[in-house]
Amino acid sequence: MGDFWGDNLSGENIRKPERALSARFVETVTKPGKYFDGQGLFLRVASNGARQWVQRITIRGKRRELGLGSPPAVTLAVARKKALENRGSAMLGGDPLAEKREAREVLTFSDAIETYLAAKLSEFRNEKHRKQWRATLETHAVPVIGRKQVSEIETQDVLRVLEPIWHSKTETAKRLRGRIENVLSWATVAGHRSGENPARWKGNLSEILPNPAKVAKSTNQPALALVDVQQWWLDLGTRDGMGATALQFLALTAARSGEVRGATWDEFDLASSVWNIPAERMKNGRPHRVPLAPEAMALLEHLQRLDGNPLVFFAPRGGQLSDMSISGVMRRMQESEVQAGRPGYLDPSSKRQAVPHGLRSTFRQWTAEQGFPRDMAEIALAHFIGSDVERTYQRSDMLERRRDMMAAWAAFLRAEPAAGGNVITLETSR
Repeated sequence: MGDFWGDNLSGENIRKPERALSARFVETVTKPGKYFDGQGLFLRVASNGARQWVQRITIRGKRRELGLGSPPAVTLAVARKKALENRGSAMLGGDPLAEKREAREVLTFSDAIETYLAAKLSEFRNEKHRKQWRATLETHAVPVIGRKQVSEIETQDVLRVLEPIWHSKTETAKRLRGRIENVLSWATVAGHRSGENPARWKGNLSEILPNPAKVAKSTNQPALALVDVQQWWLDLGTRDGMGATALQFLALTAARSGEVRGATWDEFDLASSVWNIPAERMKNGRPHRVPLAPEAMALLEHLQRLDGNPLVFFAPRGGQLSDMSISGVMRRMQESEVQAGRPGYLDPSSKRQAVPHGLRSTFRQWTAEQGFPRDMAEIALAHFIGSDVERTYQRSDMLERRRDMMAAWAAFLRAEPAAGGNVITLETSR
C-alpha cells in the first residue's frame, strides 16, 4: 500500500501517503499505527488488532477527534462519506461533536435496530434474509439489552446475549454477534456512541468465547435414538396443544422448525397431498416440495382454522408459534421421563436430551438403515446434493419416490409395517 504519514504506536514516523487508502488495505492491515486517508480521516490500528475510524477536524476554532466506527462494519466508503459530511457541517458553523453527544443521550438499542434496518434492509438479498436479520435480534438481543442506551452498552452486555446460545445454537449466535456489531457500528457513525465496538470479535470477544468453528463441530443437534422413536411418538400422541401438533407434523415431514411454524394454508395442495414451501422460506433459498404421508394429511384435516389467519400452526393469540413452543414440548416429555426414573429421550452419542431439529438426523439415519437412496434422503431434507453441474442436470426432486419413503417413515413412527414395504421395528430397552 506504500508509506503512510502519522505516528504508529512504536513511535516510528510514517511518511505522508502517496495515495489514499484502499478497501483492500483496510481489510488486511495489521501493523499498529495511524493510516491517513483525507478530510482528516485516518484508520487507527491498536496493538491488539482493533481498528477504528477517527476524524481530526477543527470545530469553531478547536481541533477535535471524532470516532466514526470500526471496519468491517463501517467500510472505507461509509467512513469517507461521514467525514465529508462532518467537515461540511463544521465549515458552516455547525458542531458535529455536539450533535453526536446530543443524539447519544436518547437512543436505545431497540431504537437503533429500527433505524438501522430502515436504511439497510433494502440491501439484503431476499425477504427471508431480511426477516432473519430482524428475528435474531428481536428474539435474543432485545429482551436483554433492548432498553439500554447504545452509548452504555459494553462487552459484558453483549456476552449476556451471546453466552446462553453460544454452545447450543452456535451458528445463530455467530450471526447474531455480527448483527449486533453492525448496529452498534452504525450507532457510532451516527454519533450515538463512541469508543470500541463491544461486539467486535478479534481482540475482544475472541478472548472470552470459544472459537465458533470448534464449538460447532462438537455441538451437533442431539438426535433421538432409533430405538426410542416409537415410544417417543406414542408419548407425543398423548400431549395436547398446538406445539405438540406442530411437533408431530415436523416429525412426519422431517422439516425444520421454522418451515413448520411459518407454514400457511396456501402452501398446501391437499388434493395432491403436497406441501409447497416457497424459496424465501427455505434455508437454501430454493423452493421445496414435501410429499405428505396419510398421517400428515389426517393431522392437517383435523386442525382448526382461524378466519383471516393464514397460519396452519398458530399461537394462542393468532401469531406464529415460537421455536420454544415446539422445543418446550420435547423438554417437558424428557422431564416426565426423568421424574418416572427413566433416562428419557437422549442422543445415543452425546447423551444429551434430544431436540426437534435432531429428528432430521434421526430420519436420515433411518433412511440409511432402510436402504433408501442417499440422494433421495438428502432431497427430503432439502439439502444440496452433488456439485453445481450435477444439480443443473438433476431436475427431478423424486417427489413420488419420496412419497413412498415418507409413508414408510410414518409407519415406522407408528411401529407398523408400511404397505408393500419392509420396515424394521426396533426393539427398545425401555
